Amino acid sequence: MLLQRIGNRGIELGTLFERAAARHPANTVVLDHELDISPHRGRSMTLPDVADVVDDFAARLWAAGVRPHDHVVVHKGDGFDITLLACSVARVGAVPVLLSPQLDGDTVLELLRRVGRPYLVTDAAKLAESLPEEVFAVAATVLLTSGSHERATELRTLSGAPRVRPVTAAPQHPTLITHTSGTTGTPKLAVHTGRSLQARYRPQALATALMRRRETVAMHVSFVHSRLFTALAISLLRGFPVAVLVDSEPERVAELFSRLRPGILEAHPNSYMRWESLAEDRREPLVNVKFFSSTFDALHPRTVRTLLGASRRWFARFGQIYGQSEVGPVVLRAHGRKHGQGSDGRCVGVPVPGMTGVRVVSRDGAKPSRHSPGYIEVRSDGRIRTYLGEHQRFTAQTDGPWWRMGDLGYRTRWGCLHLLDREVDEIPGFGSTLSVEDSLFSRLDELTEVIVIPSSDGPPTPVVCTRDDRPLDRQAWQKAVADLPRMAEPVQWRQAELPQTATTKIKRLELAQLVDAAGSGR
Repeated sequence: MLLQRIGNRGIELGTLFERAAARHPANTVVLDHELDISPHRGRSMTLPDVADVVDDFAARLWAAGVRPHDHVVVHKGDGFDITLLACSVARVGAVPVLLSPQLDGDTVLELLRRVGRPYLVTDAAKLAESLPEEVFAVAATVLLTSGSHERATELRTLSGAPRVRPVTAAPQHPTLITHTSGTTGTPKLAVHTGRSLQARYRPQALATALMRRRETVAMHVSFVHSRLFTALAISLLRGFPVAVLVDSEPERVAELFSRLRPGILEAHPNSYMRWESLAEDRREPLVNVKFFSSTFDALHPRTVRTLLGASRRWFARFGQIYGQSEVGPVVLRAHGRKHGQGSDGRCVGVPVPGMTGVRVVSRDGAKPSRHSPGYIEVRSDGRIRTYLGEHQRFTAQTDGPWWRMGDLGYRTRWGCLHLLDREVDEIPGFGSTLSVEDSLFSRLDELTEVIVIPSSDGPPTPVVCTRDDRPLDRQAWQKAVADLPRMAEPVQWRQAELPQTATTKIKRLELAQLVDAAGSGR
């Protein structure tokens, strides 16, 4: 019934806020920041206000020359206006291409070339601080959301442009382009269609189907990730008030949550790890959370247990969804308080009946198991259409309807999928690095991050971060690793110094190179 109420237009980006406003005009969107493109709107807007921002900037883009089927790259300072600009681009029938604010200038330039003379929406700060001068030769037109530049057009100068009717793209046509995490090199550009995005939110809508009242949904998700659009569609079209965060700093989050009392949280795993400290905050910012959700990497059991323990809601649940930018959510698992203690963090769940499928392909002829994991492959209608400019690379990961995830694991007799490692992160003879990291987190409360990486001249090296960067308790460490595979002495880093992707994943290969270089310099 829920999916029937949402209908088949849920992920029609150009009219999403307009349709939500028509259903729930009093509903609100609360931000922890001002919009660069419309700072006078403040930090709390009704849905008609948000819909008007989208309509207004669609008109400005049209006045700037953007037309149906054009590609418009959005690469600007972090904020919710990235999402609103994507909807404005889609509203005029063009295709938004979202590039993370964290990408370096050379990577952005390479991706711009891959798109092929797109419009570029950016800001003066990006042009001054990170983007190379060559972007003006690669982009058809450069449009600014804030600031000024002699070679760019300021969108503010197009204020008052005549409004235009929304253009609806066919469901099989490209509607959004995002990029992959880039943990193994230059990100790939994932081409989503209306049909693939629609298929993605069907399993995710199940998460809110049991909510009997309209709860505030708080989101801290990368503004350039497809997950944010499906999460918004589900929440807004059901009339749930939404809070959107750009800052995951625990003190600021605690202040906002203690005021809003969200009932549903959606965030990256690394954000949840930072928010463990909220469980001890006297303001009880998590006390009203009924449902925690994460659609990215599997969380450590300690984090799940800590956050669920901070909620006072009956039957509070932590919904973990295993998926990927290329295919969307594939496997689901729900954690309750009783299942947090001692649960296996490598068990990521089971496929969604009638929506997704999973198989594990042997690497050596033996049945995939914990000691001999195989290649994880999935099937989903939410699969992207291609990698823009790299179709051969896309097809290399397909086998008919099956998609190679790049992960290693196995399935139990009950059908639960266990994720043990990324293919590129496997350390021969060591076992599952992710399982070892789970064990260390469960045994050492002082840890806020631990990454086991290969070493060029010895056993794997654990890189650790601690609360408030306090020195690691070496005695406790030795006790914690006593029954684990042999590792080198831990290397302690500040968490802010770890190389991360747009979705806060640690770039393990880059980290290994940095640690190796630091060791060579001693």
